[in-house]
Formats: sequence, structure tokens, C-alpha cells
Amino acid sequence: MTPMAELKTKRTKANVAGFLDTLDEDRRRDCKKLVALMKKVTQAAPAMWGPSIVGFGSYRCKYASGREIDWPVVGFSPRKQALTLYVMAGFTGYADLMKRLGKHKTSKSCLYIKRLEDVDLDVLTELVERSVKHMKKLSAS
Repeated sequence: MTPMAELKTKRTKANVAGFLDTLDEDRRRDCKKLVALMKKVTQAAPAMWGPSIVGFGSYRCKYASGREIDWPVVGFSPRKQALTLYVMAGFTGYADLMKRLGKHKTSKSCLYIKRLEDVDLDVLTELVERSVKHMKKLSAS
């Protein structure tokens, strides 16, 4: 049996503010708004996960293979193409919110937004709140 590769995306001691300061002004402004939103919802301090993900809280994710990893409850990364928000609960059951959110794309648990001005921040906040609540429920069971 081949050993599992070491997970590269782990919580680090890197400075979140220092990371955000490396971004251009518009992206930095959006990211600071996301930090405030996610910090308020999770009541957790932001932390760097790997070199480019800002995460809040953590939970133990267990795969069918038995592999376990720690991962943020919610987070984001200012990628070149879009702000990538990690909504670990996914989007099933959130059709009502997704219709009202604004301009975005999704994959399994990633929400892609070009700029925060493209979406309704109240709807985004509700999406993050519901996702965090769902993840806390899963972690408790």
C-alpha cells in the first residue's frame, strides 16, 4: 500500500494581515470585508491555511478511505481569477439563497466571485451562517 501524500494545506502561523497586505487595493478591500463577515459569523480568529487560504475555525474531516484531515469550517482565498470562498457544507439545500446571491459560480464546496460588489452581502452572510451552523452540527455528531 502506498502511503498517503502529506497534506500541503495546513493551518500555519503566518500573519493574515501580512498576507492581505500583499494584495492589490481592490482585492485587499474585498478580503478585509470577508474577514470581518466570517469572523463575526464564526466567532473565530482568521488563520492562514497553507500559503493562500484564510480560514476560520476548524473541523476534522474523515474520508471514506479512513484518511482524516483538519480543515477550516469556512474560509476564502483571493485567487487571480476570482475570490474563492470555501463553503464546506456545499450548496445543496441553499437554492433560495443562490438565486438571490448575485453573479457567482460554484463547484462542490467552492463559491467563486469576481468582486464582492457582484453579490448581495446580506445573502452571502446568510449563506455563510447556514453553512457554519451545518458544519457545527456535523462536528457535534
